[in-house]
Amino acid sequence: MVRIDATYDGELRCTATHVPSGRTLVTDAPVDNHGKGESFSPTDLLATSMLTCIMSIIAIHAELRGLDVSGMHGSVEKHMSAKPRRIGKLEVEITLPDGLSSENRALLISKGCECPVHKSVSEDMEVEINFI
Repeated sequence: MVRIDATYDGELRCTATHVPSGRTLVTDAPVDNHGKGESFSPTDLLATSMLTCIMSIIAIHAELRGLDVSGMHGSVEKHMSAKPRRIGKLEVEITLPDGLSSENRALLISKGCECPVHKSVSEDMEVEINFI
């Protein structure tokens, strides 16, 4: 179990603290929803969580097999739906490093697609994951 505390700082901004580490992050409402858009929005964090979770799971399974995935990188595009306001679609793109055999590559992709964030989001949200 991990605890995260948050405070509302005003002007649609919050500061969240990861209690075990003491690290903080700031969220801001997006411009299209009355905010300033000066930091990650809560829905941006969900998109970021999806991307980094997939990459972390790939790295874990690569490490277990003695594979080097240094240089792996990715991006995520978040598409909002209006009614109800929610994330309608995430487009995830991950570039795996060269030098992986087709067998290892397939295994890591399979494991990455089983990340806990992906398993936790609503099936109503479209998730497209592409590997390069």
